[in-house]
Amino acid sequence: MFEMSVSWWELIARAVIVYLAILVMLRVSGKRTIGEFSPFDVIVMLLLSEAAQGSLTGDDTSLQGGMIVVATMVGLNLLVAFITTRSRAAESLIEGEPTILIRDGKLDHKALLRNNLPEGDLDEAMRACQLRERAEVELAILEPDGEISFFKKRRRQQRRGRRSATPDAAG
Repeated sequence: MFEMSVSWWELIARAVIVYLAILVMLRVSGKRTIGEFSPFDVIVMLLLSEAAQGSLTGDDTSLQGGMIVVATMVGLNLLVAFITTRSRAAESLIEGEPTILIRDGKLDHKALLRNNLPEGDLDEAMRACQLRERAEVELAILEPDGEISFFKKRRRQQRRGRRSATPDAAG
């Protein structure tokens, strides 16, 4: 329990490598929030953690070895958070960029494909925002965290009213 079979620096190196590998794999796999995981996504995450376990500790089953790996993972997570809050380029690389899915009621099929987002998931998100048709949407944006933001088209009367009010206010 207290006897380490792997050196402390090897445990740290293993944790760094596995952390970065999983970060890259999750970044490449697409944008989804944990609440939007399908049963298949949950199975993949469970298998991923099981597969990574041996890579993290090697043959070491000691308490100290486990704590070194945990501390390294937490430290890496804090480091990534520190870097991404101070560098827009790092944030973009690690977190990703927003993607426009619908502009002026027109769906961008290529954006859906690039982000592995089924059309049905987009329609479900629209219904959750009480939007019935894509024609009602001025803009739909897939955020880096997997959420979809919708901006509803304004009515023509509202636009005309605001345009006519502007010259009166200026004059």
